[in-house]
Amino acid sequence: MDSLLTEGLELMVFGMGFVFVFLTLLVFSTGVMSKLVNKYVPAPAPKAAPARKPAPAAASAGATANNDELVAVMTAAIKKYRS
Repeated sequence: MDSLLTEGLELMVFGMGFVFVFLTLLVFSTGVMSKLVNKYVPAPAPKAAPARKPAPAAASAGATANNDELVAVMTAAIKKYRS
């Protein structure tokens, strides 16, 4: 019985050691690859965002009416849900 427990512990230690070594190598290899990619393929320069045109004043008045209607609908829904 003692031999079986010892073999199980040895297997656990070897398995955990193998996983630790593999993950350590994985971290180092991804770090090296990241440095190589950044060195040989630099990030493209960001493009300037196009200038936005201001919204006309007439559209904002219509949006206010839509917002009032939306608030009324949401209030009615909440009252219906709570009742």
